[in-house]
Amino acid sequence: MEILAVENLNFSYPLCKSKALEGMSFSVEKGDFVAVCGATGSGKSTLLRMLKRELTPKGDLSGVVKYEGKALSELDDYTSACKIGFVMQRPEQQIVTDKVWHELAFGLENMRVPNAAITRRVSEMACYFGIEEWFEKSVSELSGGQKQLLNLASVMVMQPDILLLDEPTAQLDPIAASDFIATLAKLNRELSLTIIIVEHRLEDVIPVANRLLALGDGRLLEYGDTRGTVEKLRFLPSLLEGMPAAVRLFGRLDNDSPCPLTVREGRHFIEENYGNSVRSLPAVSYAHSTNAALEFNDVFFRYSRELPDVLRGLNIKVYEGEIFCILGGNGSGKTTSLCAAAGLNRIYAGGIRVFGKKLNEYKNNSLYNGCLTLLPQDVQTVFLRNTVREELEDAKAEAYMLPYDLSPLMDKHPYDLSGGEQQLVALAKVLAAKPRLLLLDEPTKGLDAYAKRMIIDIIKKLRSSGITVIAVTHDVEFAAECADRCAMFFRGEITSLGIPSEFFAENSFYTTAANRMTRGYYDGVVTVDDAEKLCRQNGRK
Repeated sequence: MEILAVENLNFSYPLCKSKALEGMSFSVEKGDFVAVCGATGSGKSTLLRMLKRELTPKGDLSGVVKYEGKALSELDDYTSACKIGFVMQRPEQQIVTDKVWHELAFGLENMRVPNAAITRRVSEMACYFGIEEWFEKSVSELSGGQKQLLNLASVMVMQPDILLLDEPTAQLDPIAASDFIATLAKLNRELSLTIIIVEHRLEDVIPVANRLLALGDGRLLEYGDTRGTVEKLRFLPSLLEGMPAAVRLFGRLDNDSPCPLTVREGRHFIEENYGNSVRSLPAVSYAHSTNAALEFNDVFFRYSRELPDVLRGLNIKVYEGEIFCILGGNGSGKTTSLCAAAGLNRIYAGGIRVFGKKLNEYKNNSLYNGCLTLLPQDVQTVFLRNTVREELEDAKAEAYMLPYDLSPLMDKHPYDLSGGEQQLVALAKVLAAKPRLLLLDEPTKGLDAYAKRMIIDIIKKLRSSGITVIAVTHDVEFAAECADRCAMFFRGEITSLGIPSEFFAENSFYTTAANRMTRGYYDGVVTVDDAEKLCRQNGRK
């Protein structure tokens, strides 16, 4: 039964000549799990907001969206608010109360649900999502994964028929992201909940989605059952690179077998079609310089005296001219350590040195003048002007020789840019300070595969120019392709450290899909490139 229909939908934002959505028409059946994919700026988030009346952006709109045969504009307030749920990318933007149990009850209270019903529904939802242990906690004490789970539970307590999610795993570590997607699959399977999810991280989403919708430049490229749609999209390079590792490997090898979607299917595809007489690629050696760019020596930090330590005797040594990636779970101290290195968090024990000099010896902002720069996770916080041109003129960024071109974006408002474009403009602003040490917090968050590839190329060019780069990331694929060395954070300490081929080969969960897909059949594989090379060297069976 059709639950949602989009008919000839067109939309453009105010003062924009091009359409964000054009000629969009499709329908969703009750119980469908629809994954929406496409390049950054292709219209995915705009489309999703069109499906929720309260979040529809202002602009020039034509066409209609129908829920159970009725236009969204004709729905009563209760149906519109409760039956179509929405989970945002940034958990903090959706949470509105101070306590976990307040957040769970907030929507029901606003809909004037009787107290007895609120108590029953909140307790049931807390049990279902495993929230009992932190039911009475302040939301400020929750990790990123817990906040996003709370958002999902707060929407589900309203008993929606459709759940819309806009990149809900963007700020989650790999394990939390996988658990979150598994929870969605369970809701879809057990409650017949209709789910429409926008995601760039498709490794876990594609296997559980029964429908796939692909967008390009605001137009519908393909829509249909997941396997059939993936078969068509693998011939489009820009979309192929965003697919799961098994699909990417299959697309590169140009095989006539059925296209694998999951790690298990990818493993079967390799074993059935390719030998393993050559089990590994030549060992990659890495020699860092002898000079340290950043040193942490037994560093301790806590946010207040009453709270536990976030950094617990942390020791790091990052050398000049290397790309160093920090991975770990939400709340493990990764961002805290970056802020400590930048002098934003004041440690209470231990020492930090930047290029051999103690942090407290940098006087009169000399640390930030030609020495160190931090690009925060939320890059919008660095924007202060109405156009990109003004932003870059303020920072004198135009005088800095950037390894990429921003001229097409100059007259746009920074907030009107796609996530990838915002990342590039913000990076241009911080590079204008000509840092020797660049700190990046989640530089690939919310980026499509093409934009991520551009960021990797830029970071490597910066390293070639002598800049040391330290990146905190949840993106294991990015770290595997970009880093010289990787470190694992756990409870404010580093528990493992090494070059990518060793670091990811030894991990079970903080590793790449390519490694999981080939482990035991090939050795030391961490990227799809590695897997492709070994398949070609071994040849077809």
